[in-house]
Amino acid sequence: MKRYVLMVIALIVTAVYLFPLYWMYITVFKSAAEMFQFPPTFWPQQAESHLRQVFEERNMARFLWNSLLIACGTTGVTLLVGTGAAYALAQVQNRWTSAAIFAVLVLQALPSSLMVTPIFTAFKGLGLLETPRFAVVIAQITKTLPFYIVLCRASFVQVPRELRDAALVDGASPMRAFFGVILPLAVNGILVSAILVFLQSFGEYVYARSLILDDQYQTATVGLSAFVGATKTDWIGIMTYSAIFVTPILIAFMLLQRKIVAGLTAGALK
Repeated sequence: MKRYVLMVIALIVTAVYLFPLYWMYITVFKSAAEMFQFPPTFWPQQAESHLRQVFEERNMARFLWNSLLIACGTTGVTLLVGTGAAYALAQVQNRWTSAAIFAVLVLQALPSSLMVTPIFTAFKGLGLLETPRFAVVIAQITKTLPFYIVLCRASFVQVPRELRDAALVDGASPMRAFFGVILPLAVNGILVSAILVFLQSFGEYVYARSLILDDQYQTATVGLSAFVGATKTDWIGIMTYSAIFVTPILIAFMLLQRKIVAGLTAGALK
């Protein structure tokens, strides 16, 4: 009996959590009059799609492409640099390591709104604003790299050090021991960290809004703000745009959910 009660509670909590997502998708197929109708309708009475209109008129393909480029660039550099840093911090345990981890956590705690002004000034002096998407990638890395290092370090710490020592005794070089023994065992944690970095970068707003001055290089999150005007807000457009923007992320999450759960629970049981 207790199990069924807990399941009912879990279903209710899930329904409440997913209701805004459901409301967003059904609003895409409502008319403007039905959207503001009271009492509200929980299913479109006369379905009409705004997807094609918003996608073409707002040039969403360009915005999504820019967001994808920035997210892939940020994730790639973060993986390349952060994996080695996380492994090094996991292997060496001393006061200097603790100081380095503390510094990483401090960098992670700094909000983008605080960092954007000095970053804009520095990038303008270096001429990086002439390549705006590259500038956003560099700025975003300052936020994602500490986050990635902290998460990945936990994955490497969970790998028994005896495995690395055994590989070295068998004649493997440190590089071969890392790629052949350590990395495969920590791959789930690395994958989860990379996915979180990608999603965070794909939805980046502050740096894109501040560092990109040309609309043709703007990201999808900045494009969403165009629906909000001084005297009018296009709620149908906001819901439609958001649905198009969110759907690929949801599909990717559903396809990778087993890997994500495996990475989040890695090392939970000994």
